[in-house]
Amino acid sequence: MSSNTEISKLDDLIVTTIDSVKGYEHSAQKAGGGIFADLLLALAQERQSVVAMLQEQSRALGGEPNEFGSAAATIHRRFEDLRLAFGGGDAAIIKEIERGEDYLKEEFERVRKEDTFSISTRDTVERCYQIIAAGRVQIEQLDVQLTDSH
Repeated sequence: MSSNTEISKLDDLIVTTIDSVKGYEHSAQKAGGGIFADLLLALAQERQSVVAMLQEQSRALGGEPNEFGSAAATIHRRFEDLRLAFGGGDAAIIKEIERGEDYLKEEFERVRKEDTFSISTRDTVERCYQIIAAGRVQIEQLDVQLTDSH
């Protein structure tokens, strides 16, 4: 497979992961501080490190990686705002994060199946996927804690 295809797939992951960073930052603002907001900001920082790794790999292949997220993610954040406006609270934030996380995980899983990528691209995608998966587990645990406390 050409490096152009690798670059294109990496750029798709970059945009989607930037969306995740912005989503976590947005959700942290809506959470109003405390441990919950701190966790969301920490996850945003982890995702930013994933963006940097993906961008570095794209550049190594000759790409010019994207620096912006998608319009669809902006709309997704507005849905979160609406849920909160109607009294959804932290549970609504978590549900929206989980929806975004499911999409991000699916995107990474699709790219992980590419068996013609260079070893360096596969290694980068795998390292990034492991970070994404670990963050998803933290959100699942938080959802369970919120559900148990209600």
